[in-house]
Amino acid sequence: MKRLSALLLALCSLPALAQRAPLVTAAEQSAAGNIVPDVLRAHVRFLASDLLEGRGPGTRGDALAQAYIASQFEALGLKPAAEDGSYFQRFDLVGITSNPRTMSFRAPGGSAELNFHDEFIAVSGVQAPEAKLEESELVFVGYGIQAPEYEWDDFKGMDLRGKTLLILNNDPEDDPKLFGGRTRLWYGRWDYKYEQAAKVGAAGAIIIHTTPSAGYPWQVVQTSWTGEQFELPAAEDVPRVQVKAWTTEAATRHVLQLAGRDLDALRAAAQQRDFQPVPLGVKVSTRFTSEVRRRPTANVLAMLPGGDAKLAQEVVLYSAHHDHLGKKEGGKPGEDTIYNGALDNAAGVSAMLAAAKAFRALPQPPRRSILFAAVAAEEQGLLGSQYLAEHPPVPPGRVAANINIDGANIHGRTRDLTVIGLGKSSLDALIVGLAKTQGRVVKADQLSDRGFFYRSDQFNFAKQGIPAAYFGSGMDFVGRPEGWGRQQREAWEARHYHQPSDELRPEWDFSGAVEDVRLFFLLGAHIARSPELPRWNRGDEFESARLKALEALKAPKTPRTSEGASK
Repeated sequence: MKRLSALLLALCSLPALAQRAPLVTAAEQSAAGNIVPDVLRAHVRFLASDLLEGRGPGTRGDALAQAYIASQFEALGLKPAAEDGSYFQRFDLVGITSNPRTMSFRAPGGSAELNFHDEFIAVSGVQAPEAKLEESELVFVGYGIQAPEYEWDDFKGMDLRGKTLLILNNDPEDDPKLFGGRTRLWYGRWDYKYEQAAKVGAAGAIIIHTTPSAGYPWQVVQTSWTGEQFELPAAEDVPRVQVKAWTTEAATRHVLQLAGRDLDALRAAAQQRDFQPVPLGVKVSTRFTSEVRRRPTANVLAMLPGGDAKLAQEVVLYSAHHDHLGKKEGGKPGEDTIYNGALDNAAGVSAMLAAAKAFRALPQPPRRSILFAAVAAEEQGLLGSQYLAEHPPVPPGRVAANINIDGANIHGRTRDLTVIGLGKSSLDALIVGLAKTQGRVVKADQLSDRGFFYRSDQFNFAKQGIPAAYFGSGMDFVGRPEGWGRQQREAWEARHYHQPSDELRPEWDFSGAVEDVRLFFLLGAHIARSPELPRWNRGDEFESARLKALEALKAPKTPRTSEGASK
């Protein structure tokens, strides 16, 4: 209800907004005509080619993708925006290839060993040659959430140092007044849960996978969490668990039998505020080696300088991740082993390049500058956007908004447009108005239980306070029966998401993607010329970060010595 009220308030302000600045100018409408299917298809064809070997971080394919994107930026006449004067914001990743085999569980009444890949997946939580759990006590901690604003604490002050936490995926959803009901928040994400386990001093953390709670089948865990895993170099003062793991629901039930516990009963108890952690009387052990190495990658940054002497110091940020999963290890002869990542996310990079082409077609540059960022290592935990958010070319308070593009509509035109995070910011009214000019309606996330807002790069920019727009494909397809769009979405996730079969296909219909990308362009163009900065709605989780970022712009600069060191 809070989000709906915020949206209605934003819509009421749309007429006043239109009086100050037209929704779309004739020049912008004309420039949007440069976004056509052939442009989108051509970029996807190259970026998803087998020649790029799946664009795994730190690989030759990764470097080829960066070079291609930089060359496209240069051909469009966009300026390099990295600190060293190039298009490449270079940084190192730490690659960790773990080699677990089994994970054993021992209780007074018996023992069990889980088999890697089929029953559990584990990776090292430390950037070291070995990770281990030695007779670590297993404790069920519900959802592993500490949320003061909901008066929720799954740990209840228990000493969990050295223990291994068994954690439910997602967040509690029985009460619509808590955690957004069925709308997944960051509290439901795996990265939050591993981070919280580390903060309380746990030695290991195991997340229980189910397809409904994760939003994807076990095969996605198998492909995404095996092979080389990447992180940013670890800070010495940040706590870490030794082992990060997932278990299947069936394997978890087997382990809980050793403790005389039932998973359904534990899950039911975890829905309540008064839940207490449950020591299970089970000891967990595993030990495995890891190959640890540094690998270079880069975000590719380009700027279209604004035309207004004052507003040009502010930017509208477009982002799309250029990486994917690389090549499958241990493939059989004749098996397709390349994760091409055509939809995820060659299509998103293609859309951003098409939007950049439209901006260059404007007779005059927009008032604010436009920053285009093809970011690295999204599939490894939003690492490239994290690095960019922590090392921005302009202060966060000067970033008017982020428009993030991850995926595209490949099934044709829709009557609707999905806005993930609808109700969070003043961008809603603009998006609703722009969609109306296309004869379309805006809908909130139609798969809100998947937590998509926290699963792509806009999340890192939002944490810095930057209002963010992130979209999903519409589902009401022109000329198709009701429910067809959802069927296509679910079929694609089941067969192609994070699989080698995510490839460009002749039957892809880019007509709907064209409408979407034109809207993305027109949204950024409007923001770039509007006097007001977008804002988070009052009480939103990212509002305080925005206020701090804007306040930081007012702070006096620290005097520097002649050698450049701060006093």
